[in-house]
Amino acid sequence: MSKPLILVSNDDGITSKGIRILVETMSRLGEVIVVAPDSPQSGMGHAITIGNTLRLEETDIFGDIPAYECSGTPADCVKIAKHFVLREKRPDLVVSGINHGANTSISVLYSGTMSAAIEAALEGTPAIGFSLCDYSHEADFAHTIDYVYQIAKNVLEKGLTRGVALNVNIPPKRNETIRGIKICRQANAKWQEDFDMRHDPYGRRYFWMAGNFINHDKGEDNDEWAIANNYVSVVPCQYDLTAHHAISMLNDEWEF
Repeated sequence: MSKPLILVSNDDGITSKGIRILVETMSRLGEVIVVAPDSPQSGMGHAITIGNTLRLEETDIFGDIPAYECSGTPADCVKIAKHFVLREKRPDLVVSGINHGANTSISVLYSGTMSAAIEAALEGTPAIGFSLCDYSHEADFAHTIDYVYQIAKNVLEKGLTRGVALNVNIPPKRNETIRGIKICRQANAKWQEDFDMRHDPYGRRYFWMAGNFINHDKGEDNDEWAIANNYVSVVPCQYDLTAHHAISMLNDEWEF
C-alpha cells in the first residue's frame, strides 16, 4: 500500500526548529511535502494575500523531502499547496507547527499555526496544529516528538470529523514527566492589551502592544488547566463561528 501523503506547514517560517522536528516525525508516518512561509508569520491569524504577488521557491532545506518556501501567510501556503504544488493529489493529513509558543484558549483566533490547519479543514482534510508552550529562545522540542507522532498516527488511522482541526498544545520540558493527553475545550481566557506609546528619533510617535493573559476559566476540562497541570491538551476546532445559542434569542426578542 502507498504511504499517506502529509503536507507540513507552519507560521514560524521554514527555517524554524519546530518545523524540522515535525518534518522528521511525519516522515516516519508517510510521504511528506513541505510548503511553509519564507519568514515568520506569527499572529497572522487566517489572513490571505489578495493585494500582492505570491512567490514560491523550491528549497532543499530538508534534503530529499520536497519543500517550498512561500512569501505568503500560513493560509496562503495551504492554498497554494492545494492548487499548484500538489495539483491533483489530495493530502491525507495536514500538520502545522511545531509552533514556538502556546496557542491555547483565545490565541487560536490569532494563530498562524492554527490557520494553516483550519484552512485544510475547510477543504475537508484532517488537520492538526501543534504548539510547544515555551517561548524561550533555547526551548527544547525533543519531548514533543512522541506526542506529535501518537496524535498524528491516530488521525491517520481513525480519521477526524469533517471540518475539524485539532489544536494540540504541549507543556514545556519540566523536571516532572508529562502526565498524558487530555481532550479539552478552549478555555475562557483572553489577552488584556496595553499599548505603550513611544517616540522615534524624529519625534514621531509609535505604539508597542503589550499586555497580560487573563484566565477567567475555573474549570478542569480546558486547555489552560491541562497545560498548567502538565498534560498535553487536544482541542477539536471548527471554522463555523456561529453562536448557535444566540439565534433563538435574536429571533424571539428582536423586532424588524
